[in-house]
Amino acid sequence: MRTSTRALMAIAAAAALIGAAPGAEPPARPGVDAPELARLGAYPVGVADLELVQPDQPNPLKGADRPLVEDRHLPLKIWYPATSAGPGTMYHTALSGETGADVPFTIPGIATPGAPDSNGRFPLVILAHGYGNAPELLAWLGENLASKGYIVVAPAFRDPPISDRSAFAGPLARRPLDIAFVAAEVQRRARAGQAPFAAVDPDRTALIGYSMGGYGVLTAAGAPLDPWLGGATRGVLAPYATGGANADRLKVAHLKAVVAIAPAVRLQDKAIWAGSGVATITAPTLFIVGSQDHVVGYDPGVRTAFDQQVHASRYLLTFKEAGHSIALSGAPPEMRRTFWDIDWLEDAVWRKDRLLAVQAHFITAFLDRYVKDDATKTGFLDGLVPASDAGTWPGLPRGRIAAFSPGAPTATVWKGFQPSKATGMMFEHKPAS
Repeated sequence: MRTSTRALMAIAAAAALIGAAPGAEPPARPGVDAPELARLGAYPVGVADLELVQPDQPNPLKGADRPLVEDRHLPLKIWYPATSAGPGTMYHTALSGETGADVPFTIPGIATPGAPDSNGRFPLVILAHGYGNAPELLAWLGENLASKGYIVVAPAFRDPPISDRSAFAGPLARRPLDIAFVAAEVQRRARAGQAPFAAVDPDRTALIGYSMGGYGVLTAAGAPLDPWLGGATRGVLAPYATGGANADRLKVAHLKAVVAIAPAVRLQDKAIWAGSGVATITAPTLFIVGSQDHVVGYDPGVRTAFDQQVHASRYLLTFKEAGHSIALSGAPPEMRRTFWDIDWLEDAVWRKDRLLAVQAHFITAFLDRYVKDDATKTGFLDGLVPASDAGTWPGLPRGRIAAFSPGAPTATVWKGFQPSKATGMMFEHKPAS
């Protein structure tokens, strides 16, 4: 009886550790089975907070006869290359629970608050979270890219609870407006040498967005809004839609690349963009999506947008059988108590640390290639066999092989992947026509 009790206690302790594992290690630090370019870069990472204020902005969620005009406050989380490393930080954030009340939790990070920034000029990345999310849930990507020589600026859009469907007009209206404003304001301050953006190179800008943030970055990259969105946002987007007086003011200047992760490309079976839609975007674009994403759709959905963006070199990374929550950090213990909470963050099929590592690998290759003009990253993107499972590596012995594939011409296993780990995915490239 005593032995049985001890055994049960050991099993319970092990189960508790397994449940807590996703929050135990900073998500920005990839595991030992991560692909090659997921590894952290050479720079220590710093993090800073700042608030931008855009005056006189219409709020579609306030006001009786017309949207209330008020100042728009946007807190920013800024990750940057630093000169020294500290013990890291703990991010405190929350997600909306099923009843609309926030469920708070923490995520460990590798960044050091207020660390001295590194000398140099670094490309700018605007990182836009999804509906009801927060920048801290994308810290894994912000920190990872900062370690590789990017300055990442992530606005907190302060969405209403996602359970309140009547408030959808707020995020729909503000996402592209906020992204365009933040990008322009950071670029302006960088040109003026103002801290904390003095090290930003405003002529090398990239946009990354997840879900609602994906809709925002594709719009800010040049996809023209359909006029019906004016009515859906109580007139807020009317001046910025096709034919509106400010239709040309949303496009971000000096844009070198776009990453759209599970982007919202349709709303209630209605097209978001007018005319040729995403075909107007000329910046190279990387789409990332799960084949079972029932929130934004796959085909029709994100894959459709990939096919339609004919005037840009574009890539599509598909995680077979993955759902919508591919970009957010794994669920910490606080978010594992109800189905609603864990479903925010975890996938039904894929390990979350695996999803994040593969995305970090391809986003690094893509940004280095198109933002930094690093031609050595071309082999990680171009010429890959579309189905990851179809890759071969002739002469490789059987068993566990930890080596990274060198790519063509030696192997068709995806470059930078261990041979047993390049599975369950599709990667496609279409050049601009």
